[in-house]
Amino acid sequence: MVQNKTFSHRLVTALNYGFLLALGLLCILPLLNVLAVSFSSKEAILAGKVTFWPVEFSIKAYAFVAVKKEFLRSIGISLERVLLGTTISMILTILTAYPLSREVKAFKSRTAYAWIFVFTMLFSGGLVPGYVVVKQLGLMDTMWALVLPGAVPIFNVILMLNFMRNLPKELSEAAFIDGAGHWQLLWRVVLPLSLPSLATVGLFTIVGQWNEWFHGILYMNDPKHYPLASYLQTIVIRYDLTQIRSPEEMQMLSTINDRAVRAAQIFLGALPIFLVYPFLQRYFMSGIVLGSVKE
Repeated sequence: MVQNKTFSHRLVTALNYGFLLALGLLCILPLLNVLAVSFSSKEAILAGKVTFWPVEFSIKAYAFVAVKKEFLRSIGISLERVLLGTTISMILTILTAYPLSREVKAFKSRTAYAWIFVFTMLFSGGLVPGYVVVKQLGLMDTMWALVLPGAVPIFNVILMLNFMRNLPKELSEAAFIDGAGHWQLLWRVVLPLSLPSLATVGLFTIVGQWNEWFHGILYMNDPKHYPLASYLQTIVIRYDLTQIRSPEEMQMLSTINDRAVRAAQIFLGALPIFLVYPFLQRYFMSGIVLGSVKE
């Protein structure tokens, strides 16, 4: 009986590891293929020789991307959007989550306000009203059109308020006894203890701002104002050679494959997120687990 139980346990464990391994490969292998294509020669790509390792190593695709002004401009716009959008979103998320995390005796309307925020997460005004509001406010073709419409992600607010709600109440009581107000309690006690939640919400915000492409296409009439995700959506996915006007670019493109150019731009577009994640990974799991549990 014990042997059968041990065998069943080992079998389930092996199946779990096998499933996780297959899932991990499904995530990693497409990226490896994109990276291999970006470093392969035109002839190798046309012959279909490239899988997960570069064939006839070449950096011509990256040399072409390095002089492509539209791509570099879109990266600059995305960096500005991430810095501005993440700063505004984090400030508003913290200022919204803190009062909603207080007890009812401290904030009597807490529950009503919380349900209002939840309602806006489930039911939005719609695409057309949102477009009309942005246009009437004169935000078209500006950075604010990319930052303000999603400045308060309700999911992040709920995640953070639940994390703050689970902090020991004795700390707040001790701070109030020592004469601290709500601002001092927030900045000197709550936020230092909420680093896992802040890192998790910050990572969600950074990734969301970097990868969001629809608002760029919707609110930007001039392609020169496209962030990187919108640029990749319109240029890389539907590659249009008419966008290349200079003879130098046409000459460079004749020696490389357009798949290599697309692959190089996709990999460079994903690289900043890969660089940011390791610094926040140590807080990520604890933040998302603790912040998702409600008392």
